[in-house]
Amino acid sequence: MTDAATRAADLLADHRASIDRLDAILVYTLAERFKHTQSVGRLKADHDLPPSDPTREAHQIERLERLAREAELDPEFARKFLNFVIAEVIRHHERYQS
Repeated sequence: MTDAATRAADLLADHRASIDRLDAILVYTLAERFKHTQSVGRLKADHDLPPSDPTREAHQIERLERLAREAELDPEFARKFLNFVIAEVIRHHERYQS
């Protein structure tokens, strides 16, 4: 292997290690987020509140799109991601309602 190929392989390994660490952070962060949203779902069920809050969801989507632009992340991707997460949260909240 040439010196350039060795350096490239080392850089690739470093990038992949960083990606692996970030994936772990994402998973643990999502788990923590869902612990809180599940508590919210139980609270809503206990007080007969609807599982969905469209006003808050719209504000959160706007906020996440703004954060995405600041972070130089595609805001459409951020919106799709948050919509996916919100749908999962609502599904959990609906289970608490029944």
